[in-house]
Amino acid sequence: MGAQEWHPDPEREDGGETTAPQGIVVGVDGSEHGQCALVWAAREAVRRRRPLHIVTAYSVPIFAASGLDGGYATVDDSVIREGAEAIVRQALDKIAGYDIEVSSSVENGDASGVLLDLSESAELLVFGTRGRGGFVGRLLGSVSSALPAHAKCPTVTVPLVCSDRLGETTEDRRVKAEQAKSGHQPVENVVVVGVDGSEQARIAVLEAADQALRLGASLRVVCAVPQYSGSLAWVPAPLDRKALFADIQVTLDAGMAWLRSHYPGLSAESQLRDGSPVEVLVAEGRHVELVVVGTRGRGGFTGMLLGSTSDGVLHHAKGPVMVVPDREDPRLADRARFGPILGAA
Repeated sequence: MGAQEWHPDPEREDGGETTAPQGIVVGVDGSEHGQCALVWAAREAVRRRRPLHIVTAYSVPIFAASGLDGGYATVDDSVIREGAEAIVRQALDKIAGYDIEVSSSVENGDASGVLLDLSESAELLVFGTRGRGGFVGRLLGSVSSALPAHAKCPTVTVPLVCSDRLGETTEDRRVKAEQAKSGHQPVENVVVVGVDGSEQARIAVLEAADQALRLGASLRVVCAVPQYSGSLAWVPAPLDRKALFADIQVTLDAGMAWLRSHYPGLSAESQLRDGSPVEVLVAEGRHVELVVVGTRGRGGFTGMLLGSTSDGVLHHAKGPVMVVPDREDPRLADRARFGPILGAA
């Protein structure tokens, strides 16, 4: 089924509840960033053979009155809603050529809160890194920073720099200059996932493996070890760092054996890198299909690859980034059979 024409939902306008959207949810706000996210989400819906739900959110501003007659004044809700509805119609037109089932909605409320609620039933949330101008209650921007840490499903943020790889055009001179500077490197058909030996990272690896299969891509498991700091500052000699790398490699190899047992047909490799996890993953993201991280780490190889790292990658990424929340997965139960786990008793 192709994209459908948008029309207001009478149930929602009357205060009734609508069925929670399943599949992929994409947030749009009319900005170029939102357009890039929309195209990525539509393509992902095709890959997963799942429905796509387009949503935009707006809030009605309240202004404090000045003068002797103190009080508050609000802007006409209908005017702002009409602008939001136009944005949804534009989004539907843009993806009309994709063979997917599409639904849409206009929500009144904080964008982060709206998308967080939708994450309860969605399979994946997609949005751009920031929005520009337009109607009050901009959807993107702060959302791309706040939502990944709290969403109940995986999220994907798509930066504007991806417009070229998505076959889009943009007048954003800064982005074009950055693309020219990078030499328009061809995008490798690779999914990169950052790991730190934590269980949370293993959840991210499993999601990254699934995504690699959908894309027909290979998987690159990357562990980046920064220079000593904090609790590791007492390590005195370079030989100790070599020993640390040797220990990490053993556990990394065991983890790869475990991964291959669950994905025997997947092309996968691991890389142990010396350097800042943020810098390593951002550099990887410049020329691969997707970078995957967890919401946080718990100890592990580097003492916290994720958490602050996932936030840093999101802020500096030059390609799509998937953030995977913690969850239960029965495949974690047999990890110990394949070799040592860092920090395990």
